[in-house]
Formats: sequence, C-alpha cells, structure tokens
Amino acid sequence: MVVMEAAFDSQFGEAWTKAQLTSMMIMPGILLLVHENNEQMVDGFALFSRVVDESELLLVAVDPVHRRQAIADNILDQGYIILAEHGVKSLFLEVRDGNPAMHLYRAHGFEVIGRRPNYYHGSGVETFDALTLRKWIA
Repeated sequence: MVVMEAAFDSQFGEAWTKAQLTSMMIMPGILLLVHENNEQMVDGFALFSRVVDESELLLVAVDPVHRRQAIADNILDQGYIILAEHGVKSLFLEVRDGNPAMHLYRAHGFEVIGRRPNYYHGSGVETFDALTLRKWIA
C-alpha cells in the first residue's frame, strides 16, 4: 500500500484502497508481481487478471523515488513471459488519457483501441477520457 499511495496522484483517485486490493487478490486468475530493492523492500508491482487467453493489466506502480530505473519494464517483461506460458494472447489496459505512463505502455507495444469519454474525474470538475489499450503477447 505504501507504493500504491506514493505512485498514484491523489488528484485523480486512481490508487486502490487496501480493501479493493485485498478482495482482488483472492480472485482466480490474478497474478501479482513485485520488485524488491536491495533492502528487501517492495519498490514496484504489477497486478494482472487472466481469463482464458486474455489478460488485463490492472495496476502497475513504482515508488516515485525508484522511477527511471527500468523497474516497470522488468516487471512487465516478466509478466509477459508468465502470461504467454499460460496461453495468453492479448493483454488489455485501461488508462487515463494524459497519464504520464503512456510513454511506457507505447514503448511496450500497447496500442490504443478505444476511448471512453469523460470516464475519469479529477479532484475538481475536470474529466478525462479513458483509453483502452491492447498488446499482443503471442
């Protein structure tokens, strides 16, 4: 939860609560990958859900102190390998338009395939579109 709360800007309400994360972890088809630093502290993680040959990247977060160290790249690459071993062919992701992580997703081969207008709400009256992205795994 420390990484979750540090990684997501509270302006957009994108961080999950402990209850949301805990309830998701007991569902079938969930894959949680974590990255630990030299002090055995988690500094990044990714959460995937899988159904048959499709998967969704639910969350990817890196503590801001440890960003720009390829942690997200390494976690995602590990996830692709595990998902492919389980027969996953495509990986989906939904993200707020304007999310600074878009450069990461594009570098990993995700392509925008859909848009939900005004899906996310900022801390004021501002709204943001949700983008649906897809990456082919195999």
